Amino acid sequence: MPKFAAKSGALESKIKLGRGFYERPTLDVSRELLGKFIVYNSPDGRMSARIVEVEAYIDDNDPACHAARGLTKRNQIMFGQGGFSYIYFIYGMHNCLNFVTETKNKAAAVLLRAAEPDEGLDIMVQNSPGKKLTDFLRGPGRFCRAFGLTTQQSGLDLTKNKLYLESRESDKKIKIARTTRIGINVGTDKLWRFYDKESLAVSGIRAR
Repeated sequence: MPKFAAKSGALESKIKLGRGFYERPTLDVSRELLGKFIVYNSPDGRMSARIVEVEAYIDDNDPACHAARGLTKRNQIMFGQGGFSYIYFIYGMHNCLNFVTETKNKAAAVLLRAAEPDEGLDIMVQNSPGKKLTDFLRGPGRFCRAFGLTTQQSGLDLTKNKLYLESRESDKKIKIARTTRIGINVGTDKLWRFYDKESLAVSGIRAR
């Protein structure tokens, strides 16, 4: 039975991901994000979670990407350096966290779809009352709600100390599944959704 990531030990090796991790081809970054830990030093305390599901969105060749119609006030972060947060508000109710990838003027990002809780579970419970442990971070909107992330945190440098990703000594080999993306009606042929086949926190449809 798959389990959620164990709480980090004090002596566990943790390496913050640098700019070079993000400034690479987006599909490569997407695969390698699985199993990494996202850390947020929020006003209420430190939270972290193990990433288990992501989706890639890549420039104007992808009709589902926010950059498909060019530069706008909302998507301008995507056109900058890789390694920044891009958070947008959708359907009048959900915030969605993305990691900007590639280099300047190559607009691309990876959407965080699901993660497994690690540190700061009490804060997540407070932010998401009534949710099951497996549901706190299942889906991009639920993730942002549990972590308390909104568009106010869009544009954060992921190489700094407020919101960042890290590789940990406990990282295990991931059995990766690859499918089409969820909740879009264009670009539906692209197999740009990646997830940990053994995680209980994965949202949406699983590959057969």
